[in-house]
Parts: sequence; C-alpha cells; structure tokens
Amino acid sequence: MKKEDLFNKILTDNEARIQRICQYYNSNAEDQKDMYQEVLVNIWRSLDNFRGDSAISTWVYRVAVNTSLNYTGKAYKQMKLMVSIDSNNLHSLLDEQDMEEKIRLEHNFNRLQNQLNLLSVIDKALISLMMEGLSMKEIADIIGISESNVKVKIHRIKASLKAKLNAENNEK
Repeated sequence: MKKEDLFNKILTDNEARIQRICQYYNSNAEDQKDMYQEVLVNIWRSLDNFRGDSAISTWVYRVAVNTSLNYTGKAYKQMKLMVSIDSNNLHSLLDEQDMEEKIRLEHNFNRLQNQLNLLSVIDKALISLMMEGLSMKEIADIIGISESNVKVKIHRIKASLKAKLNAENNEK
C-alpha cells in the first residue's frame, strides 16, 4: 500500500479519535484545529518509521497524545482536561419535572471536571485514554509503562476521585 493510501486510511479510521484527543487537551476550538493538523503532520512524518509492533490505532493514539502534550508546551502541567458532556443540552433530554435531577447531574459533572483538571499530566493522559475505551494494554503501549502499572494507576485515580467527590458531598 502506498504511503498516501495508508495515511488516508489512517485518517478515515481515526479522525474522530484524534479530534477527541485534541479536545481533551485544549478548550480553544482554533487551537484544537491547529493541534489536529500538527497530529496529522506528525503521523505523516512518522509513517515510514511505523514498524507494526503495535496496532496502528495504538500508534496513532501515541502520536496524538505526544503531539498534544508537546503542542501545549511548558504549560501542559496546568492544562485542563476537557471532558465533553453537553450539559447545556441536558434539558432536551429531561422533562421539567426532572429539573432537580438535571441540576444535580450538572453539579456533579462540574465537580468531576474540576477534580480531573487537578490530576497530574500522566494521570490526565491515562484517564483520557481510558475514557476513549482503550484496553489497559493499549494504554500501556501508548504511555510507555507496563500494563500492570496502568491498572494500578487507573485504580488509584478512580479511588482518589471517588474519595474527593464523596468528601465534597459530606462537607455539604
């Protein structure tokens, strides 16, 4: 398969994933577009070096995450993980009688979003890949740590998030 054909196939198969990763690491729409283009450039440049040691989708994730982290520059330690839930449109899913539940859901989502943004860079990367539905092995391949380390880290992150959210509930 020619390089151009392979690149086009990769783009077709992974376009939405790459866009979500760019959204995770940047809230500004124009920066997301620039980051997306940078990911595509890096995929194109690196394509000749892809050895097939992992699935191509895993390799694409690795390129996208690394590009996103590099794109954000020195400020990446403070970067926000932009988990998207269209809370503005929750009302379209709920009846007026469900308004109290809607408010509770939006409040919980905002609290979770705040806690996610307090995570370290590596923890943000782990959680964003987990939310993408990747297996522990795929995440390990992308991040470059062992699968067992990924499992432990994700378990600890989840436990920490749960504890912090429960502590906030108990303060009220």
